[in-house]
Order: sequence, then structure tokens, then C-alpha cells
Amino acid sequence: MLSNLETGKDTVQIAVESAATRVGRIVTIIATAVADVTREIGGWATDIFEMLEASQRAKEERQLAKVYRLDELGRTNLAADPADGAGRPGEISR
Repeated sequence: MLSNLETGKDTVQIAVESAATRVGRIVTIIATAVADVTREIGGWATDIFEMLEASQRAKEERQLAKVYRLDELGRTNLAADPADGAGRPGEISR
């Protein structure tokens, strides 16, 4: 027959093992969540950088399009947009 002391020791041992196991699982859940959140924030930041770069490229392309107009066949036409009020490069405005 087990003594009260040995039964108490076994109970404490089981309780500590259970607590350690549960704390370990909770820490794993938290560590995984932190890693997942960090990964998502990094992905979002990458998306923002890509959108900013695309916006800058589009802006540069619009600026170039004002100088180099392409005709329907894709040939460069150096004439400025008449709506801009400018003439051909080198032409003196009146």
C-alpha cells in the first residue's frame, strides 16, 4: 500500500508534468503565431514596395510618353501632344 507521502509526490509529479506539457504547447502556439504574423507583415510590406515601384514606373512612362509619342504602328513620333500647347522639338513657339 502507498503512503500518503508517496501518493502526494505522485500527484505533484503528474501535475508538474501536465503543466510543463501544456505550457510547452502554448509556447509553441504563440511562437508559430508570431512567425505567421511576421511573415504576413513582411509580405504586406513587399506588396507595398512593389506597388510603389509600379507607380513610379507608370509615372516615368507617362512622362516619356509626353516626349515620345508613338503612332499606330509603334513608330516614334517626336511631336509633342498638341493638347500640351507645345510644338515639335526644336520648333519655336509663337
